[in-house]
Amino acid sequence: MQILGMDVGGSGIKAAVVDTSNGQLASERIRIETPRPATPAAIGNAMQSLVRQMQWSGPIGIGFPAAIQHGIARTAANIDKSFIGLPVEKFFSEQAGCPVHVANDADVAGMAEMRFGAGHDIRGVVLIVTIGTGLGTALFTDGRLLPNTELGHIFLDNGVEAERYAADSARVIKKLKWKDWGKRFDHYLATMESLFWPDLIVLGGGVSKKLEKFAETITVRTPVVPARFLNQAGIVGAALYAESMLGNLT
Repeated sequence: MQILGMDVGGSGIKAAVVDTSNGQLASERIRIETPRPATPAAIGNAMQSLVRQMQWSGPIGIGFPAAIQHGIARTAANIDKSFIGLPVEKFFSEQAGCPVHVANDADVAGMAEMRFGAGHDIRGVVLIVTIGTGLGTALFTDGRLLPNTELGHIFLDNGVEAERYAADSARVIKKLKWKDWGKRFDHYLATMESLFWPDLIVLGGGVSKKLEKFAETITVRTPVVPARFLNQAGIVGAALYAESMLGNLT
């Protein structure tokens, strides 16, 4: 089955058609800048533009930077706060003229990694951390997802919100060298380890391609590996999520 997967991030919106039988992209990946301010109307227009460029008329899956409960956005991370309380599945379906299924962006990235990537066939607890403008998380136990964990928003023992301290945006804003930022990120991982004792930590998002630049700063006992899909996990997982929802509707 082919489904259009879309990954909405704080800096960019990416889309591609995905073959859900193997997790491979079946089209060119297209990226556009996330509009500022990232209001519902602006994101809706950007989504329409991507759908037109892809000449798409079928089902769409979207990974979105918010906790999503029954199709409604309950939080808004790195997007306009007017999204909170909005029935985003209904809104985006109306904008696209296609059936749209929306889930938390880190959750769908985790789905891709658990089905086809670094977490495939891993038993026990797997923590996915997506590193970009913010910190997204997905937590799995024996392959089953606990949705909307949003662990990038916990406060660390230094009193600072995790993603303000250890997201890639913090590295850029503070003009930190990779090793200095890596120590911050290791602090975050150590906190996650002490709370959940995962058997595996998978790093996704744009920074996952740079793991060699800060790997030596990681001191946690849990094995830490890059996502197999790297920065495409959100696109692939969004399509897989839409496929799962279409199956539930039949």
